[in-house]
Amino acid sequence: MENTINSLILEKANSVRRNLTSDELYEIAHTTNEGKLSKHGALVVNTGKHTGRSANDKFFVKEQNNEKKIHWGDTNVPISEENYEKILKSFIDYAENKDLFVHDLLGGADRENSLSVSIITEYAWHGLFARHLLVRPNEEEIKNFSSEFTIINFPNLKMDPDYHGTRSETVITVNLDKKIILIAGTKYAGETKKSVFTLLNFILPEKNIMPMHCSVNTGNNGDSAIFFGLSGTGKTTLSADPNRSLLGDDEHGWSDQGLFNFEGGCYAKLIRLSKEAEPEIYATTQMKNSVIENVVMNEKGDLDLDDNSLTENTRGAYPLDFIPGVTLSGKTSHPKNIIMLTADAFGILPPIAKLTPAQAMYHFLSGYTAKVAGTEIGLSNEPQATFSTCFGAPFMPRNPIEYGNLLKEKISKHNVNCWLVNTGWSGGVYGIGKRISIKDTRTLLNAALSGEIDNIEMRKDSNFGFSVPLIVKNIDSNILDPRNTWQNKDDYDRQAKKLVQMFIDNFVKFESDVEEQVRKSGPVSN
Repeated sequence: MENTINSLILEKANSVRRNLTSDELYEIAHTTNEGKLSKHGALVVNTGKHTGRSANDKFFVKEQNNEKKIHWGDTNVPISEENYEKILKSFIDYAENKDLFVHDLLGGADRENSLSVSIITEYAWHGLFARHLLVRPNEEEIKNFSSEFTIINFPNLKMDPDYHGTRSETVITVNLDKKIILIAGTKYAGETKKSVFTLLNFILPEKNIMPMHCSVNTGNNGDSAIFFGLSGTGKTTLSADPNRSLLGDDEHGWSDQGLFNFEGGCYAKLIRLSKEAEPEIYATTQMKNSVIENVVMNEKGDLDLDDNSLTENTRGAYPLDFIPGVTLSGKTSHPKNIIMLTADAFGILPPIAKLTPAQAMYHFLSGYTAKVAGTEIGLSNEPQATFSTCFGAPFMPRNPIEYGNLLKEKISKHNVNCWLVNTGWSGGVYGIGKRISIKDTRTLLNAALSGEIDNIEMRKDSNFGFSVPLIVKNIDSNILDPRNTWQNKDDYDRQAKKLVQMFIDNFVKFESDVEEQVRKSGPVSN
């Protein structure tokens, strides 16, 4: 069916250019005014009103073959086969006389478990983005390429909710049976990237491979670390460590052979990016072929990374080899440490805590963080505390317990140390307290990854029960106990009680499916 749909789309097109190089797509993108060049040669694009994912516009076609495998709910929303056919027809009609680009790419650096995907776009820069973010096949693989899934991305095609059964003019429709994803009504390139991630999250658990929304890096001794966390929690920044080799910044799999990157590039948040604190990522903003999304640029071609007038969610897309010391094979060993990142908007959680395996399962299923305005359409200007299961609920089609049990099994088998790291606020709630500095977070991470914290005296947190170090070299001890950073301790206690109750209320939906040890590993209401 996939080949038939491809044919119906491509036969109607005025022209089809397949597997152009990154240089060719870059030239087309700026010569046809899809984007402008910065003075350093980066391609700067504006995605219009959609500066983040349209989470409310994503649907799964409800069909017989996969209906029972999907965990239906707020993030996995059904759409009928009838409406899917209407959407597909609109895509076929829209392709009439269009100039299209086709990109044959892979999701996953582990060739035994990678997903072959053909991506059809109407923008050259969307193709360049896809080539950066996915794995590029070698010449032999291109010759023998056979796509398992097709993703068609037509930003200028608008849906009619009354006719197509959508919620707006925008749609991301996943049809697992027909092996196709249709994206319309949004120029935000991240929809293509996350569509491939969604597919891998559906397919890989049946192969006993844990798909993860995480970054990964490896130390000189081969000690790998996983960094879980949602957008804005620091996955990209903290994993781009000059003393460790980056595997990838966002999506990985954990198989019986070790860890492997799903992607061939990075999609970094750029807002207020610091050349001093994040030199490797900063350097990519001044490289030819980098794609810079929604960053304000003056007439001289200078980028203003501090300007959030277009969005808080400014982004840079670039291939992995733009980062020095990266692991280009896309594969590394089993992890020694797992870091669960959160940006606590309430200012309650300590900057680092040691988790037992049961606590790790609890916090993985909870997935607490704060959504920062700009990472998704529809958020207010203030961050919102949220619980995103598996630190990536919008991309997880299956029941969260499947992912949780798979992670727990691998943590146990490989004896992995687990840590909760708060990159959010201290000294008060968002708007009153201050964001924990990247310097302090890096110092604490290095202490954890090196094993230094293993020999440090710890206290048991009175609210959450996990272990928190009392003293860490080069860290002000006060920030290790967040209560000490608040001027009014009673205010801290009230906010802590509020956050504890939020955890408890959120975890109710998992209680009947997890072991008693996991149920008892969460916070206790005082």
